[in-house]
Amino acid sequence: MTIDFAAFVGQASSPIRNEVEKGAIRRFAQALGDTNPLYWNEDYARSMGYKSVVAPPTFSRTFDYGTIADFALPQEGLIHGDQSFTYYAPIVAGDVLYCSTQLLQVKERKGRLGRMVFLVLEQSVKDEQGNLRLQEQTTVIYTAP
Repeated sequence: MTIDFAAFVGQASSPIRNEVEKGAIRRFAQALGDTNPLYWNEDYARSMGYKSVVAPPTFSRTFDYGTIADFALPQEGLIHGDQSFTYYAPIVAGDVLYCSTQLLQVKERKGRLGRMVFLVLEQSVKDEQGNLRLQEQTTVIYTAP
């Protein structure tokens, strides 16, 4: 079965409200084994100019970005290709953020595994004022059966 991913290029999910919680930040840092006091100690974070504990760089992967209508990635045949994060402002406990995802690009190549479809997705994180706080770009590779 051939999936027409190209039909979804440019489409985005509706923004989803995410609340950043201290406990979630601390559990994430603990899972990483990261003892940076910015992630653990609110007094320390405030002394460094933040309003609360700071989220580690990849914490945003825990956010709900919603789904693009009628677009579903297959459960099998996916390979993580690449990922990048561009921060415009730190994410801290207490933030209320609106997250969405958009399919930016679809490229197809033939490889040793056969047909490979490269899907480039962009995740956007905005604050309540509409300011862009973070953009992620993710490439996943679909290897068709």
